[in-house]
Amino acid sequence: MDKAESWLYKTLHYRFEDADLLKQALTHRSATGSNNERLEFLGDAVLDLVISDAVYRARPDATEGDLSRLRASLVKEKTLAALALELGVGEYLVLGGGEMKTGGHRRESILADALESIVGAVYLDSGIEAARDVIERVFAKRLDELPAADELRDPKTRLQEWLQARGMGLPEYELVNVTGKAHKQTFEVSCRVGQTVSVTHGTSTTRRKAEQKAAADMLAELLESQA
Repeated sequence: MDKAESWLYKTLHYRFEDADLLKQALTHRSATGSNNERLEFLGDAVLDLVISDAVYRARPDATEGDLSRLRASLVKEKTLAALALELGVGEYLVLGGGEMKTGGHRRESILADALESIVGAVYLDSGIEAARDVIERVFAKRLDELPAADELRDPKTRLQEWLQARGMGLPEYELVNVTGKAHKQTFEVSCRVGQTVSVTHGTSTTRRKAEQKAAADMLAELLESQA
């Protein structure tokens, strides 16, 4: 058993029948030989299925939209990369010279892809139940600490739903100002609800983010006024 196999057995309690699958799962396309792109494709699908099943069972009263948001929060690149980092995946990656020099073993996209590839490799090696065991072990803490569904809705959506539930009109967003050079602009957006005097503002590097900030402040004001 080589170092990578030993690491996987200690961290995830899984031992490959075909060790070459693990080697391939850890090999980035920048390196020579077989890489993990096909395994990543397969692992992505297996991960979606298992996580969908897990959140479905964990939240029996959640709507389809809430379940989708919960799943997305778990399988997004940032989460997968964080999990891969916690597991120490980066130490066993096989990278090309360029990626090694630029810190590829810490790059989010590479770590996330590698974790999906490991899942795909386990599935090919031993089937769906073995893959499920590995996934549930990797995601155990995050599945135990699933956030409330409404925490995953973006501020604009939450504001709109709050207003609609009270028969109020939709919020109006207006671009107030744009500063900075084309490649590094700052956007200021206002948010107004109905004919209220109160107007909130949000500033960020994109118009969308600025709108989200303005919406978050408006929702906070409305909730405070109702308290």
